[in-house]
Order: sequence, then C-alpha cells, then structure tokens
Amino acid sequence: MRIISYNVNGIRAAISKGFLNWLQQANPDVICLQEIKATEDQIPLLDVELSGYPYHYWFPAQKKGYSGVAILSKVKPNHVVFGTGIDHMDFEGRNLRVDFDDFSVMSLYLPSGTNIDRLDHKFKYMDDFQNYIDKLKIEIPNLIICGDYNICHEAIDIHDPIRNKTVSGFLPEERAWLDGFMKSGFIDTFRFFNKEPHNYSWWSYRAGARGNNKGWRIDYCLASESLKSRLTRAVILAEAKHSDHCPVLVEIE
Repeated sequence: MRIISYNVNGIRAAISKGFLNWLQQANPDVICLQEIKATEDQIPLLDVELSGYPYHYWFPAQKKGYSGVAILSKVKPNHVVFGTGIDHMDFEGRNLRVDFDDFSVMSLYLPSGTNIDRLDHKFKYMDDFQNYIDKLKIEIPNLIICGDYNICHEAIDIHDPIRNKTVSGFLPEERAWLDGFMKSGFIDTFRFFNKEPHNYSWWSYRAGARGNNKGWRIDYCLASESLKSRLTRAVILAEAKHSDHCPVLVEIE
C-alpha cells in the first residue's frame, strides 16, 4: 500500500495548480492532507472522486479558511474517527484517522509556534497528543501517523541549524518532544531508508528558498515499530509544487 502525506496549504489553491492531475499520476492508495483551509461545500468533491478516490473524509477547522485535515482513499476504511475528543485540539481540525483491517492511518497537523501564545498551545497539544497516542496504541498497535509535525527532528533536517536554533520548529524543547515521541514506539520511515542530508519538505516563499533548497523537513510518515518488517520504501516527492510543502511517501506490504 502506498501512503502519501501532503500539506497542501489550501486545497482549493492546490487544485488550481494541478493537484488532482498530479494525484492521479502519483496514484497513492491513501493520501493524508493537512491545512486544507476549506469546508466540504467549498471543495469539488466530484472531481476528487473522478480522480480515483471514492472515499474521502474532511475535518475542517471551525475557523473559516484555516487549518483542517483530510484523508482520501481508494479503499473503504472499516472506521473513521474525526478528531481526538480533546476540545482544544479538535476545534482547529488537526486529527483524522481511518482504520483498515490490520493497521490505521492518521492525518495530523500539529500547531506551529509562531508567537508565544501559539507556542504555549503547541506544547500543550504535544503533551496531550502523546497521552492520546499512548492510549490509542493499546487499541491499535499498527499505526501510521502522517502529517505536518512543524518540527525538524535533527540538525540534518534543516538547512541552517545554527541560525534557526531559537526559532519555533527547531527549538530544543520541540526537538526533544519529537525525539521522545519517536522513541515511544515509532519509526521515522524516511530516515529508515535515507540517511542523506539536504532532504526537506517545506521551504519559505521568501528569498528563493526552494530554488536554493534552503528548507526544513517537518513532514513525516511515522510508523509503529510493529510495522518495521513491512516497510518497503519511503521518499520525499520534492518535484510536486502545489504548496510551500511537498508530499512525503511511505509504502508498506
């Protein structure tokens, strides 16, 4: 099964840039979207279905034009869960899960910490999310959490670790949380297959960052350790340019 995660930075804008044509060519079985910035009535659902995804689930934020996640699937899931049941997480539309026969896939959009208020919110979210996942793993041991974590894990994952050490997304506390989250039983599937530097999934729109590959790797497909023997491939699809992010892909048997 081929699974893709993609922060589209507005699904309508991405569609206007050829996202659906790209989707048909990439042909994942499941694609997790983040930052859809739209409600279902604003999205051309028939076009999504004609692109090969009859099963599509949307979890927008209460605030219009903000945040929101979605999952599109070729295969009908057994069960769909919107949110986590934690109010301060769910009103911004940041978690959506689909359950298949022997594993589940989650689309996650972790908050950014652009100012002190949001940074406090981000840390609270991270703590509560860790607790939520710790309990969920008991029920669902085979879990793939795809999404925009808004954190670079290590220095190799950011173009300028020295100058960005005090910037949210690369703060020591954020990195320590992500490190601990991975060590709680998850595999960074991209790093499982690729140890090379200069591989990123997000670039600022400013100063020609993407053209100069001055990026950050903040999008991940994290898989439960129990799925390790089933992982066959994980790559970053940097040629897709419908957003300031690019898609990341994992394949499992």
